[in-house]
Amino acid sequence: MKLQTHSLHITRSGKEILKGITFAVDTGEVYALLGGNGAGKSTTLLSFLGFLSPSSGTIQVNNKDVTSDVASARKMIAYLPESASLYEHLNARENIEYFLQLAGTSANKNDIDAALDRVSLATEARLRKLRDYSKGMRQKVAIALAILRDTDVLLLDEPTSGLDPSAIDEFHQLIRSLADSGKTILMVTHDVYGACQVADKIGLLRNGTLVGEFTAQGKESIDTETVHKAFSSSIGTSSHAEPA
Repeated sequence: MKLQTHSLHITRSGKEILKGITFAVDTGEVYALLGGNGAGKSTTLLSFLGFLSPSSGTIQVNNKDVTSDVASARKMIAYLPESASLYEHLNARENIEYFLQLAGTSANKNDIDAALDRVSLATEARLRKLRDYSKGMRQKVAIALAILRDTDVLLLDEPTSGLDPSAIDEFHQLIRSLADSGKTILMVTHDVYGACQVADKIGLLRNGTLVGEFTAQGKESIDTETVHKAFSSSIGTSSHAEPA
């Protein structure tokens, strides 16, 4: 398994945030960790990156224990936060070149353009400063950067937050394409519909506990109504309420 936790407990400022969660994500899979605010989704991502150490249990990236070998684990991961920290005074290519240099690697113009083609960033936009970009365009630059880093694993924190419906559909198609090419993707979200459309598996988090797991059958998407009812119940709302 590329990503896995076993009985993972995380405590922050004396409060137990994750309470013994166990799940695994294999090569080519999209796993969506679904939950309301404060469920422990982002804490899970930060633990894979080695920023939070388990109080007990284990967490592994490509069979390497994150706690004992943080550097090796991080080399295999590209992380996309909810709001990608890119430089507004640079254009798309300059941002990518700069951050690749920080990561100790590089890419030529053709490789950068190929990655930007893959994320469908318009050619005419690539030399514009990012101050003129929408959030969706910024996300595309960040994903192109992740592609060029050529890591096995992508961690995505609320990747569609603030995007319009068209941009969300584009983003999900891209994520599915990356998984089909062999990337392992863990995304955290509160978007039930989006998770069901793109994920091979969904884990439902409530108050730091994994209370349910749903798996796509064959080429069929995970049933949205089933997950929505479980999600609504987990955050203490009626089954007809829209998730926050």
